[in-house]
Amino acid sequence: MTDSQETQGAGAQAAGPDTAPSRRSVIGWGGAGIALGAAVAGGAVAMTRTGDDMDPAGAAMGAAVDFHGPHQAGIATPVQDRLHFAAFDVKTDDRDAFVQLLKDWTEAARRMTAGKAVGDGAYGGLPEAPPDDTGEALGLKPSRLTLTIGFGPSLFERFGLADKRPEALVDLPKFPGDNLDRNRSGGDLCIQACSDDPQVAVHAVRNLARIGFGKVAVRWSQLGFGKTSSTTPDEQTPRNLMGFKDGTRNIAGTETERLERFVWVDGKDGGKGSSWMAGGSYLVARRIRMNIETWDRTSLQEQEDIFGRDKGEGAPVGRAEERDEPFLKAMKPDAHVRLAHPDTNNGVAILRRGYSFTDGTDGLGRLDAGLFFLAYQRDVRKGFIQIQQRLSHGDALNEYIQHVGSAVFAVPPGVLDQGDWWGRTLFSEEA
Repeated sequence: MTDSQETQGAGAQAAGPDTAPSRRSVIGWGGAGIALGAAVAGGAVAMTRTGDDMDPAGAAMGAAVDFHGPHQAGIATPVQDRLHFAAFDVKTDDRDAFVQLLKDWTEAARRMTAGKAVGDGAYGGLPEAPPDDTGEALGLKPSRLTLTIGFGPSLFERFGLADKRPEALVDLPKFPGDNLDRNRSGGDLCIQACSDDPQVAVHAVRNLARIGFGKVAVRWSQLGFGKTSSTTPDEQTPRNLMGFKDGTRNIAGTETERLERFVWVDGKDGGKGSSWMAGGSYLVARRIRMNIETWDRTSLQEQEDIFGRDKGEGAPVGRAEERDEPFLKAMKPDAHVRLAHPDTNNGVAILRRGYSFTDGTDGLGRLDAGLFFLAYQRDVRKGFIQIQQRLSHGDALNEYIQHVGSAVFAVPPGVLDQGDWWGRTLFSEEA
């Protein structure tokens, strides 16, 4: 959960609400060097995603993140503060209708991430018809909204897609300790909405669900707050609900080589049905409940032994600073960091975008709280599954957590331009 897979990445594209497709030339980040600029349009800062990171100052000004690019935004993009994640079931058997939905969703996402209303907006249209936009984001800045779509294994049982299910999109095995709720697991497809404003994120998912009425239906959803991972090296490492810094060694936005190695699917990866996924990634979503009340009665020393880091600085056992290289043998054999570290898992690393959650109480006076774990990787078999198999068989942290929800999705490559759409490489024969 913390250093587990201490790997994440960045690469933000951004644009102002009313900028033209050429906005990519307004501001750029290139290689190891940095070229900065800002174009103010409609109260938002225009910025560009080219595989590196985004200016942190832009976040404070409600910047828009560019929707277009070779990879979907919301994966390697600097992590925003809020999340609304929704999994959907497909309700139509009409392939053409579903493809049209993907195109309609793409256009709506393109507008919302730029700070614009959907269609003709929330007012001013025909009084006799429902408005195109639900209206609760009127007057709000884009707040770095990103929308990311993924396709679940069950989608490939529809629309004649069976031979296009990638071999890397496997069903997750049952791990020791899992207590999965079917009502919080699975899904034919998902939408991940991240933003610095929770209302902007909720507005985005709500509008996509409205547009999809009759074709898709929400299966389950999760709100998240307080990002528990960072893709920006200069940021202070965030803390999870157990009070420990989370994701100290995540992949940084400037680590292009690690992103290519561990996150982005290569067209040469091979395997049945994988070619359409080039430039995409695979997402594992796990709802992990924390036994907060038990943890809060655990001694500080035991808490630190369980993680393998001190609670204040976040330094690994025997080290002085948070980012010092861990000396794994100095930690207890069942320490979380020791078992999750790449050195213990044949160098495996994944990109994390987790969020904390609190969903009321369980009816027994205990908080229903924990971590909504989101991890992107090039191959689920060589990423999450390999790491979780080790963690589930001896991690001292397992006494205080339980995985209660689970899903896996193939996240297609990005939308390249105004004529492109989500899922084109999967559904277009010419692609």
